[in-house]
Amino acid sequence: MGPGVNFGNMLEAPQEGEWGLRVESAHIDAAWQAGFRTVRLPVRWSNHAAANYPYAVDPAFMARVTSVVDALLGKGFYVVLNLHHHRQLDGDTLDPGEFAVDDNVLEARFVGIWNQIARQLAAKSPKLIFELYNEPHGRLTAAAWNALARATLETVRLSNPTRLVALGPTSHSNASALGTLALPNDRNLMATFHHYAPFDFTHQGAPWVSPALPVGLTCCNAAQLAEIETAFAQASVWSSVSGYPVFLGEFGAYSAADMASRVAYTRAVRQAANARQMPWAYWEFASHFGIYDPATGLFRTELTAALVGP
Repeated sequence: MGPGVNFGNMLEAPQEGEWGLRVESAHIDAAWQAGFRTVRLPVRWSNHAAANYPYAVDPAFMARVTSVVDALLGKGFYVVLNLHHHRQLDGDTLDPGEFAVDDNVLEARFVGIWNQIARQLAAKSPKLIFELYNEPHGRLTAAAWNALARATLETVRLSNPTRLVALGPTSHSNASALGTLALPNDRNLMATFHHYAPFDFTHQGAPWVSPALPVGLTCCNAAQLAEIETAFAQASVWSSVSGYPVFLGEFGAYSAADMASRVAYTRAVRQAANARQMPWAYWEFASHFGIYDPATGLFRTELTAALVGP
């Protein structure tokens, strides 16, 4: 799959553009020219689907996402398309501009949304990968998520019998929770996990973290590197035992950390993944973790080099 990057804070906002970014053709061109070959595309489908059966996805939004997928595939990227930020499904507080539905239809609606996505995109290149959900947690216990994932996968397989599908575990897709995944016997599956340890470094100053983490922590000392290695060892052992490959879907450090530390952290995680031949996608392209400045159209060269440099 090659080096990957998330097009974050774009299509997973309640409405595209509300978080300051839209998917632009310039982003697609720039990511390719920089050397990335995979784009993970987070999408908040739940805010664009009807509340009642058959949970119809807004045709304009479906067409918009399809056009982005087509542009990425046309460029040559692998595309990991997911369902992102369904706050109610996890039992979280809704974001401004997000609407709620009857709790009793949440699981059926999730399956129904994926049924529509899968049928809409069934004829696309095998370079398109479906990731069923981003970071299940809270209301989605391991048992609840395993049951929902199985039902959703069965529906996806009706129209996409051989497409590669990614599944992450509960606990926000932490590597330590991979053992809770109950994956069906399906040769076209891979697991995915996210890595933000050490969290007090990667999320220092992030406004959505409460209580707020103090700014000023640097990276990477021996203890921090050991924490990174521990997560990758867990993922590697799980992969070897289960027989399923593993994809690192997110990692990164928020912009409040100093740039030298962000570069060191990013390089350390990349090296840990590459040493185990795990494909990966950095979080993210052009927002608070970003490697690209959309205002100037320029890459942050040191951070980008930590991902696609020697």
